[in-house]
Formats: sequence, structure tokens, C-alpha cells
Amino acid sequence: QVQLVESGGGLVQPGGSLRLSCAASRRIFGIHSMAWYRQAPGKERELVARIRSGDSTNYADSVKGRFTISRDNAKSTVYLQMNSLKPEDTAVYYCNFYSYALDAWGQGTLVTVSS
Repeated sequence: QVQLVESGGGLVQPGGSLRLSCAASRRIFGIHSMAWYRQAPGKERELVARIRSGDSTNYADSVKGRFTISRDNAKSTVYLQMNSLKPEDTAVYYCNFYSYALDAWGQGTLVTVSS
């Protein structure tokens, strides 16, 4: 069973940047999509960004132009570069790897945007 390990969360001031990483515990072939979700206190989990096997991407409207998702297939790793962070970006961020035989989630990493 594959595990996803996230890193890169923390406390950052408004306007700052963070880079999240999510690595699988073993090499995975045929991942259809890798995605980042987030869940703020008292709110439902929402999709932040997704990258598919053909490298097409989609983003939540609230992060377009500020966040960039990328992947390294050789390392079975997905990244989320977050720039111009706002207090409303504060949440626990989760990664997800999905294919026909896989639907794996990370444990979550906390991002806090505050002065």
C-alpha cells in the first residue's frame, strides 16, 4: 500500500511564498492525476489544483495566477508553489494521487498565513 508524505507547510506572512511537496513511498506508474486539496477550519475540503497525466492543469479560481502545480513522474512527487499568499489561504493542505487502481491521500500539512 502506497503512502503519501507531504512537507513544506508552515507559518508565512501575507504576500509570502511556500512550496509544498508530496512524495509517494514507492515509485508509482500510471498515475492519472495528482492534486492538492485544502480544508480550512469549519469549511469543506476543496480542490486547489490538479495536474493530469498529459500535464494539463486546472486551478480553483481563488488561486489562479498565484499557485502553480507541477509533478516529477520519476520521483512520483507533486509540488505546489504558492506565491502571494493571503490569510484566506490558511488551511490544511492534502495531496491526492488517483488512477484506476489508486486513490491515495496524504496526512495533510498545515499552512498558516498571518502577520
